Amino acid sequence: MLAIHTITTKPLPLSAAVEAYAARGVGGISVWADALGDLSPQAAGELIRAAGLEVVSYVRGGFFAHADPAARQQAIRDNLQLMEQAAALGAPLLVLVCGADPRQPLAVSRDQIRAGIEALLPRAEALGLRLGIEPLHPMYADTRSAISTLAQANDLAEALASPWVGVVIDVYHLWWDPDLEAQIRRCGTRGHLFAYHVCDWKVPTRDMLLDRGLIGEGCIPLRQIGQWVAEAGFTGYTEVEIFSQHYWAQDQHQFLDQIVVAMAQLRA
Repeated sequence: MLAIHTITTKPLPLSAAVEAYAARGVGGISVWADALGDLSPQAAGELIRAAGLEVVSYVRGGFFAHADPAARQQAIRDNLQLMEQAAALGAPLLVLVCGADPRQPLAVSRDQIRAGIEALLPRAEALGLRLGIEPLHPMYADTRSAISTLAQANDLAEALASPWVGVVIDVYHLWWDPDLEAQIRRCGTRGHLFAYHVCDWKVPTRDMLLDRGLIGEGCIPLRQIGQWVAEAGFTGYTEVEIFSQHYWAQDQHQFLDQIVVAMAQLRA
């Protein structure tokens, strides 16, 4: 099953993205908060479902780690608000980019991340909303995430021991990890693999944030990782998430056609 993140076709307003995805037989959509525009989450959810698409996730919460205690409390308030938006949208999952603060050790940031997620759990359970911890590539460990490996994400999910907390695998962030196969298997054993994101790693990469590749044009072993994910028992959507100034500058409908073809080739 194929889903696409709204950030992948960032230049398209949500209504146009929904129409374009549905026209190409895409089954799901993950909605970034800034894609809502003037629409309320409830109205956006109705628009998406009317087009025959399924809301896969709401992106993104997190950023719990701060040296300033007041900032940590504000992050919890912000995440609670995002959770309400996700529920109104009809999303079953809020993706968490957990944050980091270069003014303090990574271990301290990780403790703050755990405390932040713990503070959200009562509301998550009340809303029936899952929280997905997404580890990011170590190059983002300064400010974006102190959770850099799938092992760390698994450790955190297991420590929290809640059915509402799991992990998100994004190949862009994890493809390099020599322990990846074992950690994906661990996700399956524990039953907390909540989402699977794909793109590719271009060689050379010209921008470490905004130059992700179309599936098949880089060096990520996508077939192998996809097999590991399937063997772990994951049956959800394969979500295309591409941050790319190169592709955002192109005709987005042609880009979507390329995505559909690339995904079909990956599955062939």
